[in-house]
Amino acid sequence: MDLGAPEPAPRTAWEALTEAVRETGGYPTRAQAEHLTRLVLTALGTHLTGDERVALAQSLPPEAGHLIAAQIPRPHPLTAREFVDALSIQIPDSTPATARWDVSSVLTAISTTIGPALTDQVLSQLPRGYALLFGRAELAAAMA
Repeated sequence: MDLGAPEPAPRTAWEALTEAVRETGGYPTRAQAEHLTRLVLTALGTHLTGDERVALAQSLPPEAGHLIAAQIPRPHPLTAREFVDALSIQIPDSTPATARWDVSSVLTAISTTIGPALTDQVLSQLPRGYALLFGRAELAAAMA
């Protein structure tokens, strides 16, 4: 009887999320994707309150949900550009363009994980401009 190679351990939800970030952003390692995921989720946690914050934290793997829930919300969320700029300071060798890519890679993977309805709820709490970071088009309302 040939047992062959042992089967790999099943991936945790956190590993699946960081692997999705790695694939979305084209990062060479999951460790890099995990580091970026932690940075972005920690920053996002300072921008959400109420039911949306709770729903997002509960919809993500426990490690990710804790990063959201452990933050103290800001009195006023940063604009999307300010959000990216603030994170670029924390990302080694970052430029505005690479920081935008990194943030968008994480938030797009998050959006895919939580689905469109919850993504809409999260975006409703954030200033205009965040939709693009979540991998969505942001259409202006038609003027009547």
